[in-house]
Amino acid sequence: MECEQAGTGGRTTVTLLTRAGCSMCERAAHQLAVLRDELDFELVTTDIDEAAAAGDSAPRARFGDLLPVVLLNGIQHSYWEVDEQGLRAEIAPR
Repeated sequence: MECEQAGTGGRTTVTLLTRAGCSMCERAAHQLAVLRDELDFELVTTDIDEAAAAGDSAPRARFGDLLPVVLLNGIQHSYWEVDEQGLRAEIAPR
């Protein structure tokens, strides 16, 4: 996960690591969807349990106790909640 790069055309990529049934993850997904529309970034959601079932257990091993986790261009930005102020500071509105 940490090797993930910015989206196409240099667009910022925000990845939300989640798992099914996580109410905090659902809140984070909603908050990021609103911010995506405003700040124009690519939003990717990854269920770490589904990824593990598909053969990629690294995200679950690393982040399983911290969900939801927000990655900014593949680097951990925040966990347990969205750091909206930090995202705004790092993603310039277009």
